[in-house]
Amino acid sequence: MDMGKTIRAKFSNGIIEPLEKLELTEGEEITVTIEHSNLIELEDTFKASAGGWKGLIDAEELKKNIYADRLISTRPEVKL
Repeated sequence: MDMGKTIRAKFSNGIIEPLEKLELTEGEEITVTIEHSNLIELEDTFKASAGGWKGLIDAEELKKNIYADRLISTRPEVKL
């Protein structure tokens, strides 16, 4: 059994048209999985959330704490 492959395709006039060459034999049966991603909707959602944290946290203090936490080692000491 051959492993699957993900390709890009265009849907137009009720037909799914591959945007790249497929190595299939005529009449070969395949299974198609459609993942729909509406990038415009995702972009709008992202833009709507912009500034949501404004005034709730001190960004400079947060950055300072992040860098300080990076200096803390959580690995056990190696004994040779």
